[in-house]
Amino acid sequence: MYKKEKQRKLYETSKAFLKQESISSQKQAATDVIALREVIVYHEWRYSVLNDPVVSDFEYDSLYKKLEAIEAAYPDLLTTDSPTQRVSNDLTSDFETVAHLTPMLSLDNSYNAEDLNDFDERIHNLAMIPEGTDIEYVVEPKFDGGSIALVYENDRLVRGATRGNGVQGDDITKNMRALGSIPMVANFSEYGIQKVELRGEALIRLDNFKRINAKREADEKPVFANPRNAATGALRMKDPKETKARGLEAFIYQLGYATDADGNDVLNKFPTHHEGIEMLAQLGFKVPTIERKLCKNIEEVSKFCLDWQEKRDGYDYEIDGMVVKVNQLAIQEKCGYTSHHPRWAIAFKFKAKQATTKLLDVEFQVGKIGQISAVAKLEPVALAGVTVSSVSLHNEDFIKNKDLHYNDTVLVERAGDVIPYIVKALPELRDGSEKPIQYPSNCPSCNTVLVKPEGESAWRCENYGCQAQVLRRLIHHVSKHAMDIDGFGERYIVRFNELGWLDTVADVYRLDYDKISEQEGFGKRSADNLREAIDKAKQNGIARLLYSFSIPHIGRSVSKTFASEVEDIRDLKNWTEEQIVNLHDIGPKVAHEVITYFQKQENLDLLNELESLGVNMKRLDSEKKQEAITDGVFSGKTILFTGKLLLMSRTDAQAKAAAAGAKAVSAVSGNLDILVVGEKAGSKLKKAQALETVEILTEEEFLARIG
Repeated sequence: MYKKEKQRKLYETSKAFLKQESISSQKQAATDVIALREVIVYHEWRYSVLNDPVVSDFEYDSLYKKLEAIEAAYPDLLTTDSPTQRVSNDLTSDFETVAHLTPMLSLDNSYNAEDLNDFDERIHNLAMIPEGTDIEYVVEPKFDGGSIALVYENDRLVRGATRGNGVQGDDITKNMRALGSIPMVANFSEYGIQKVELRGEALIRLDNFKRINAKREADEKPVFANPRNAATGALRMKDPKETKARGLEAFIYQLGYATDADGNDVLNKFPTHHEGIEMLAQLGFKVPTIERKLCKNIEEVSKFCLDWQEKRDGYDYEIDGMVVKVNQLAIQEKCGYTSHHPRWAIAFKFKAKQATTKLLDVEFQVGKIGQISAVAKLEPVALAGVTVSSVSLHNEDFIKNKDLHYNDTVLVERAGDVIPYIVKALPELRDGSEKPIQYPSNCPSCNTVLVKPEGESAWRCENYGCQAQVLRRLIHHVSKHAMDIDGFGERYIVRFNELGWLDTVADVYRLDYDKISEQEGFGKRSADNLREAIDKAKQNGIARLLYSFSIPHIGRSVSKTFASEVEDIRDLKNWTEEQIVNLHDIGPKVAHEVITYFQKQENLDLLNELESLGVNMKRLDSEKKQEAITDGVFSGKTILFTGKLLLMSRTDAQAKAAAAGAKAVSAVSGNLDILVVGEKAGSKLKKAQALETVEILTEEEFLARIG
């Protein structure tokens, strides 16, 4: 429908409108309204037909509101073919088109509590309800999948359809019959209903989505950008078995139409939306339960919406907001509809987790063991409440698999409010200025030729004296989980290195504090504080010291294992590979790296030098191997902590559990015995509840059990 050049221009026009802060002048409005309609229709096509949007929902909504604002300011520019006068269209030529019994409209959107208060005020005015009178609302998840309409006649499923253009949709009855969450027969006749149309959303559970993408990646197929793409694609598969195999599920959230045997409307048998949904649940339909709430007023609505915005990432399905509906059908009827949306409902949209932006540049960085990583520099973009301008590109394989180019338009995601990543490039928006990203063949710091060890994905610089590696190793050595030298951050490492004071780990322990006190920004007190922190670090045990040396594959857990086995860290020079791999959870890679490190004379010389500077080489009493506790209250049990602990730190909790005989694990599985939950426990709690074999304790209950 759109050629590549046209798509690129429409995208650029969209971005220009998004940067426009004020409404168009009367002179400019006639031109802008035409351009805005064109870009909105384009984005509807990308979203609804291709299931491959190039702007975020928030950006689309912003463009839509700009068009609404111009049409409201200059009514003579409003035309019947404007996108504001209809719903988006996802009809295709692959399926027969069928008419819905009642139109499936879109929803008006809100993004904060103020918008919800304005919505509540409008409902009071439209329904002529006195100010100060509470109105009941039902709040439900706004599922991010594909909208469906199901028709039952004489208790049997006779038709399933996509939303289409809101008036007509694609007939997907065979695919709907393949879904186990949709009853083939439902006893509507018990309620005097002969014909009914239900509204719902077909979607894919997040764990299934990960499984699907993992398989597609293994089969060298393009991965889906998000669960919605996978779900809407599954709706229109030619073979219902393929639809079923994708793990599609359907939530039903609305009674749209209901008549008796004489054709009379019987929706009034359920005077509230809440009662209608409860009836559907009784008939065996999958409906929102714990994620749905009947709220007595708009204040409760706001709190529930904001609570779900915080915990949505622990939910099993992708949701992009909450839907707020007036509960009483009589009030709904008074409020009525626009051509676009019901006036009695609104969507509270969560902060965007995906957005498009430009990939401007790539920085290649050298890690502490010489691994080369790539970091993309982006045109800053707002994402899930923060501004993102840098994203890790991991390694060369990641860049090749994503087909990333300089100046590409890319789709960026920040799922779980954590580190953002690039989902994909948008090659259809390329204009010829883009250039492929070439991974360097030489170290960007010391120009040494890079190598890629067999079985690994990262290129490495094997020059141990590479200045970038030296700095990264020093920064790691003083860090919190290594030697934990408080106040000795990256800024001071770099500064002291430039002054020639700091080139090796040993230099950390022979700094001249008088010279430091003379440096700008320091002084005697700061220098004394640093001296105290370094003297304290000298007393650390073997585990921290071993971890601080940046030996490949030697993490904190492995370091603790070795610390419990030797009296002096230098004893490891006498260990064989066979001895090492016999330790718990230690494999050949770790054995090889430990043996290699302790066979080098320069490393043994470093250890001896550190000892002469006062650094402890001996095992601490706290690092000694603990005998298994057989008489503790949790002996023989596995335990996991989740959520925010308020009565103790996570480290303290795990120490208490170990003292009671429990073994800590990192994930919920059939092997887990006890889950201790803190505040805002998420997906781990849900998984544990589903297993039924896991004992779930609060912090208070855990502490009471261990006495």
